[in-house]
Amino acid sequence: MPDNVYDAIVVGSGISGGWAAKELTEKGLKVLMLERGNDIKHVKDYEQANKPIWEFAHRGGRTQQMIEDYPVLKRDYPLNEQNLHYWTNEKDCPYTEVKRFDWYRGYHVGGRSLMWGRQSYRWSDFDFEANSKDGHGVDWPIRYKDIAPWYDHVEKFAGISGNKDGLAQLPDGQFLPPMELNVVEKHVAEGIKNHYKGKRLMTIGRVANLTAPLPGRTNCQYRNKCWLGCPFGAYFSTQSSTLPAAMATGKLTLQPFSLVTKLLYDKDKKKASGVEVLNTETNQTTEYKAKIIFLCASAFNSTWVLFNSATDIWPGGLGSSSGELGHNVMDHHFRLGANGSVEGFDDKYYFGRRPNGVYIPRYQNLFGDKRDYVRGFGYQGGASRQGWSRNVAELSIGVDLKEMLSEPGNWSIGITAFGEILPYHDNKISLDKDKKDKWGLPVLAIDAELKENEYKMRKDMMSDALEMLTNAGVKDAKTFDNGYSMGMGIHEMGTARMGRDPKTSVLNGNNQVWDAKNVFVTDGACMSSAAAVNPSLTYMALTARAASFAVEELKKGNL
Repeated sequence: MPDNVYDAIVVGSGISGGWAAKELTEKGLKVLMLERGNDIKHVKDYEQANKPIWEFAHRGGRTQQMIEDYPVLKRDYPLNEQNLHYWTNEKDCPYTEVKRFDWYRGYHVGGRSLMWGRQSYRWSDFDFEANSKDGHGVDWPIRYKDIAPWYDHVEKFAGISGNKDGLAQLPDGQFLPPMELNVVEKHVAEGIKNHYKGKRLMTIGRVANLTAPLPGRTNCQYRNKCWLGCPFGAYFSTQSSTLPAAMATGKLTLQPFSLVTKLLYDKDKKKASGVEVLNTETNQTTEYKAKIIFLCASAFNSTWVLFNSATDIWPGGLGSSSGELGHNVMDHHFRLGANGSVEGFDDKYYFGRRPNGVYIPRYQNLFGDKRDYVRGFGYQGGASRQGWSRNVAELSIGVDLKEMLSEPGNWSIGITAFGEILPYHDNKISLDKDKKDKWGLPVLAIDAELKENEYKMRKDMMSDALEMLTNAGVKDAKTFDNGYSMGMGIHEMGTARMGRDPKTSVLNGNNQVWDAKNVFVTDGACMSSAAAVNPSLTYMALTARAASFAVEELKKGNL
């Protein structure tokens, strides 16, 4: 093949892009994976991962210069000196907030697979059927049975540790041994189970951290420094998992500094013929050809590429014929719940720094628990003891201070709710052609907000948390609401949704663009609803499923 011709092109190298590259190369295709940012090599480039906090100039915190340079990132925890180089330069890559939207991006090989929270949950048919049953959005073109084998497939390779809880709303998977609840979490979990007679459950989180080794990867060391990159390969990322597998085939070409500006569309064949790529270092433009293209650039950026493609045929871009491209923006709303103290365990402690917490699965609007809103929420959190950082210098000095800090403080437990946001048509992104990025390209304008259903839900997200903790014996329990703006969940979804009808959706049930069957979108853009659980495991499964379908169709000559 000529140098610029491949069997498949994968746009993006994050969780979805990594899976697409692995699956396509392992099925024999010659694949080009394009990443707009720089390369980050596994282990070699995790230069901060073994650095103790006292070796950072500002003890891992943030400076006034950082706050000035990162006006969006500063709004929440991601802004810190430890992994600042993993986050996108906001001055080079601006966007327009029609309404406030906190868009936290990572433009480099691996994308946000290096920084994700790793919570990994399957959807159930309660989720896949929800749109159809309550009339929001469009019906998903798949059900749990369609994706269940692919959940199996990706869980076994990625390495998901968790407990089999036997819940209809949270299907069990192919789990490594679960991490352990600490003594106070076990106590509170037992209290919740007893009070609610098993109808509510506190369990350990299902997390993409190894509790047993996998080939080429060591089990978790309980350092809780995952967001810096793991030298042990103990959590799933592109670098630790899918990229080495794809490279091992000898069929992958990885090309960083390659910003895909548009898909090349052949209107006679009604297919994409390739991509146009801007080298972000030299500003040179090159075309690459392929039989199939996987758009995995992250939800909004994949849609940005579609906006800019085939505009001579569809002014709104490739995939816009339904009128849904760019619409139905979703995230998870959170940052509220309850916390309190637990007595009677001052002689107990826990092992290491577990990079995981407790999970309380959704129970609202299920099994007779009817609310005045649709869908629901789950909780994440955990119990811990105060450490030396609880000290306030003015409270104690000398020997008294040392003695106080030689023992851990009180036990506390907190749970934070994560709720579903409905797919509203008027929550949308579009091109702002008046504002340009560093390379002179139009940026995205984001116009999305919470609505009545979410605000009703947020009241229960706090009151239920307080009720559960109180009923489980937690002392001085109180609610908290730290405020939420769209995007803060870093789970942006929608804008190129799957569906059953080309008149109301961008993609079909195999993640193909209705208007170009050889273009597949398998990242967060494809989501037709958000469910209440973290979405990344579903992206993995959808990507592996679509890759298998694409290769079969290619063999049949249908693509």
